[in-house]
Amino acid sequence: MNLKLINILFLFSFVGSFAQNDSLQNPYFKSYNDKITVSAYYLNTSNSFQIASDDQDPKVYLNLIPNRKEQIGFNLNYKIIDITLGFAPKFLGGNKGDSNSKHFNFNTRFYYKKWMQSFTFINQKGFYISDDNITAQLPNMRTTKIGGSTSYVFNDKFSFKTLVSQNEWQTKSSGSFIPTFSFYYTNLDLNTPDSSPGDLYVFTLAPSYFYNFVISDRVLIGAGIALGAGINDIDGDTSALLEADFNLKLAYNKDRFFAFASLNTISFAQDEKVDPRLNDNIVTLKFSAGYRFDPPKKVKQVYDKVNEKIGL
Repeated sequence: MNLKLINILFLFSFVGSFAQNDSLQNPYFKSYNDKITVSAYYLNTSNSFQIASDDQDPKVYLNLIPNRKEQIGFNLNYKIIDITLGFAPKFLGGNKGDSNSKHFNFNTRFYYKKWMQSFTFINQKGFYISDDNITAQLPNMRTTKIGGSTSYVFNDKFSFKTLVSQNEWQTKSSGSFIPTFSFYYTNLDLNTPDSSPGDLYVFTLAPSYFYNFVISDRVLIGAGIALGAGINDIDGDTSALLEADFNLKLAYNKDRFFAFASLNTISFAQDEKVDPRLNDNIVTLKFSAGYRFDPPKKVKQVYDKVNEKIGL
């Protein structure tokens, strides 16, 4: 069994240090920031593209889909420390193409009071073209995406971290209006003799609404939808852009054990008057199960000493 190690991430996510000061006392939240959390996950994520042309009848839609997009991995989290080890084994059904195909993705979020900042980095090599009639490999095609979003959570009673992490749990149903500004840069290179790399810039503003529906003390459903518009720039050609995001999470939680399934989609579609159009989609499906426990005294002492010196 040949497992390809695609990412070993050691990151210091300032979720804990920038959390709202009253999150521990808020009766709508329950914080687990003082626990060590370990989990295993299955992740299916990719940044795919669609080329659409109106010049032909019928219209032509070509889908550019990465060869490797399925991962399994493990995560360890304690306060601001988040360590993730992930693999993209070829035996998973969604990982096609030769062994030179690669997929690396990194996502994190930072919080400061009601503000939330996300950051995304995706690097992919090895794609295939798919439509109703053909399937063809593009083994040397590469894409690199860097970007993120800035959001403002209006409702103090809504826990956005319940949707995106397991360090907090919504205890009473609540929702919030959340406007979001997004920016992404993508470099796309087909790596074929008759093509050249392209630079894509996306700027959007999307009003959104999220709601955590608490079914019981241990089960909740979180959902959110965003519809927005913005500007798309491809190698200097500017056009209008539409954005549609969808988020869904089904979670089970106890103080020690937790499990969840989540689906997140971000879709950018160019104005239909643009020909040809290059639409951009990011889809993430994740299943995870984990366990929380009190940190050993020695670990807590070392962490507190380091934290005191660096001031986090």
